Amino acid sequence: MCSIMGFTSKTRTPDQFRPFFDKTKSRGPDDSRIEETPSGYLCFHRLAIMGLTPEGMQPFHLDGDLCVCNGELYGFRPLKEKLAEKYTFQSDSDCEIILPLYREYGLSMFSMLDAEFAMVIYDSKKDRYIAARDPIGIRPLFYGYDQGHIVFASEAKNLVGLVDQVFPFPPGHYYADGQFVRFADLTTVKAPCMDDLPAIYKNIREKLTAAVEKRLDADAPLGFLLSGGLDSSLVCAIAAKTLKKPIRTFAIGMDVDAIDLKYARQAAEYLGADHTEVYMTRQQVLDSLDEVIAMLGTYDITTIRASMGMYLCCKAIHERTDVRVLLTGEVSDELFGYKYTDFAPSPAAFQAEAKKRVDELYQYDVLRADRCISVNSLEARVPFGDLDFVRYVMAIDPAKKVNVYGKGKYLLRKAFEGGYLPDEILWREKAAFSDAVGHSMVDDLKAYAETVYTDEEFEEKRRSYGFAQPFTKESLLYREIFEKYYPGQAEMVRDFWMPNRDWAGCDVNDPSARVLSNYGGSGV
Repeated sequence: MCSIMGFTSKTRTPDQFRPFFDKTKSRGPDDSRIEETPSGYLCFHRLAIMGLTPEGMQPFHLDGDLCVCNGELYGFRPLKEKLAEKYTFQSDSDCEIILPLYREYGLSMFSMLDAEFAMVIYDSKKDRYIAARDPIGIRPLFYGYDQGHIVFASEAKNLVGLVDQVFPFPPGHYYADGQFVRFADLTTVKAPCMDDLPAIYKNIREKLTAAVEKRLDADAPLGFLLSGGLDSSLVCAIAAKTLKKPIRTFAIGMDVDAIDLKYARQAAEYLGADHTEVYMTRQQVLDSLDEVIAMLGTYDITTIRASMGMYLCCKAIHERTDVRVLLTGEVSDELFGYKYTDFAPSPAAFQAEAKKRVDELYQYDVLRADRCISVNSLEARVPFGDLDFVRYVMAIDPAKKVNVYGKGKYLLRKAFEGGYLPDEILWREKAAFSDAVGHSMVDDLKAYAETVYTDEEFEEKRRSYGFAQPFTKESLLYREIFEKYYPGQAEMVRDFWMPNRDWAGCDVNDPSARVLSNYGGSGV
């Protein structure tokens, strides 16, 4: 990960805004630079992943144009080779191709990128600033207005106190000349794919394999988060098969009742991985609560619960290893279904829910992965968020994606039959990450919240919030901590991540799959 900021005016000096920029120094601990343009500033904290030499430091320059980018541009080498016929490159950094691409293709360049990115470009010929974000929002970007001038930043915390209101930059959009323009829409299906099941299995397998393979390209050491669930285990299995050498895997669980650690260990042993287990305690969870919410910039219950294990696992990786890049299993649930989507009343409802969830992922699971990893000076890569893979799975006939098979994510499981994973892993029931680290963790958080407020205090305090009103003592606790660090910024989060209450069986007051009637064997 890296951290970027872009100021489109000089209403503040570097000395004035440097403290705001340095709030995300952990995203890029290797080097820092602030460069002046004729009308503003571009700022960069570097985490060196591709092109580790000083020449890979940003901002990049080209005849007066400047660019800062937090991103990974997959398959950049063929583009670079073609551009090298006309442009001279100084580094091995993938992001150095951005300004030549902009020079050649203008604003249409963004739809050409197979990438996870957030960037700001300064166009010296037009004295204008262009910002853009990848189609899923895997890389973070926010904006706000300082004395009428737009400011861009990697995280909301860079902007709190600098602007009145913080806004998430919409994924799949670029900003230019005062307008936000959508350049990519992965979830609106114009022509559904009517492949038969064998073709679907083959395409899922080939496209996910390609997605993992391209994300193994790094000049810094790689690792893998392995929960023992289907998604992270598949990423690890594909990587192990591709690299043909032991991969480094990491799993975390509570010290008393970790559910997933045994499955992660089983998957790691099957793959011949160099496996590390991390244990966390009730006290660590409670002691980390403020830090985690300040890091995340959310009050969403699911996101906070699931971040506890991920944050503490990544903290251990940062402190104990030289790993700099982590592959993760996010995005699969939104594409193939959760436990609650078994209650979808129709294939059309399932598809609409998948579209909504993928479109909003940047505020929930993708945000969690980015913050937990980047605050520990690591980089996240998300194979299930691969653009080609997402487009394909979204286009599959939803009648084939709904759970009519008696097993969730059936298409994904069938696609990887044949030795990728033990059957006990490939076909095990889904367990939500925040539950799978140990049921006691969520129980501990809920029990702690009960000690903070009386019933009367809860009712009085929750009603003071007009937007996304807390509905449990746990959610009130999270909201009050959020307001300490992000006062008045609640609307930058759409709402609580909850099962679709309009569906029979899903009108619940807790986002945990444990409260659903079909949880079944997920918790064992």
